[in-house]
Amino acid sequence: MVIVHAMKNELQYQLAIASVQHIGPIHAKTLAEQFGSATAIFKASTAQLERVEGIGPMRAAAIRSFDAFHELEKEMRFIEKFNIRPLFLTDPQYPQRLLNCCDAPTLLYYKGEADLNSSRILSIIGTRSNTEYGKYLTENLVKELAPYEVLIISGLAFGIDALAHKAALKNQLPTVGVLAHGLDTLYPSQHKQLAREMVAEGGGLLTEFMSETKPDKHNFPARNRIVAGMSDAIIVVETGVKGGSMITAELANSYNKDVFAFPGKTTDPKSAGANELIRSNKAMLITEAQQLINIMGWANHPKKAPVQQQLYITLNPAEQQLANLLSQKEMVHIDELNLRSGLSSSTIAAALLNLELQGVIQNLPGKRYKLLASISMNESSYQP
Repeated sequence: MVIVHAMKNELQYQLAIASVQHIGPIHAKTLAEQFGSATAIFKASTAQLERVEGIGPMRAAAIRSFDAFHELEKEMRFIEKFNIRPLFLTDPQYPQRLLNCCDAPTLLYYKGEADLNSSRILSIIGTRSNTEYGKYLTENLVKELAPYEVLIISGLAFGIDALAHKAALKNQLPTVGVLAHGLDTLYPSQHKQLAREMVAEGGGLLTEFMSETKPDKHNFPARNRIVAGMSDAIIVVETGVKGGSMITAELANSYNKDVFAFPGKTTDPKSAGANELIRSNKAMLITEAQQLINIMGWANHPKKAPVQQQLYITLNPAEQQLANLLSQKEMVHIDELNLRSGLSSSTIAAALLNLELQGVIQNLPGKRYKLLASISMNESSYQP
């Protein structure tokens, strides 16, 4: 049975596509890329939906027959009442780094002001029952990162997570907690005041779960993929060989993120996971913040952007496009260039090599690129 929808707005359709049975994050992302908006997905014909890779008759029918819009009105009222910012896959404010992950959440709910696309985002994770050693490492790491204007991400759990958030507040860095439940509650409840301070001080709370979603066990691995996917790098401070931090580190590796870990005593079970990540080459060993800063290419941190050298050279369209993208930020990760340019990986690789050889860009550690020179547009028009 095909349902004829009454007039609805884009948010209603966004909530709906996140609720349709058999349509998970991977399918929703494919549909959003194909049709451009949630409204367009629901306005598409059955035949159009079936032609989308991975959708087929069953999922197309599930979309076309969805009739639970009235059940979503309560969520819309909640969003409006508490000034929640819904971020759909196509929203420019959606964490763009997450879009490089095949299972990026369809819809995020955000309460806060921190820029989720900040130029430097770091996730700090670890055990819920930290030692004094772990506390020292976390607090000192964040303190040394303070001059670099890094957005600190964690899961607002007991232990290392909370220490990272608190250290960020102390050092006047924005910090965002990623939750495994809806924004109508806070788990653990002991962190309600911490959460309020995070929002009030320019950070925020982020989740993919609707209100009234409880912090059930199976929600935490889903939460961990957001922690891993929206950051430039992940720092493991202390963890055992099992648990959420190890899951997050594994996810980060699968997303080609930079993973770092502080080593601990070989006899300490709370450092066994971090030591194993280092031993198995799944994390780079660090002992101080400066090592992270150097590897990530954050060592040079001018308060004002340096005056760029003017070059008068000829660029082809791909090179010019990448140079334009690099001019918008201090540095850009290769994944973001792939995502935003729409060019093939081989075209990007060739263009970046040519730009580097001509002195236009710098190849930084951590798969990042920085524009060194601005190009005179009049002199760089490409003649095929």
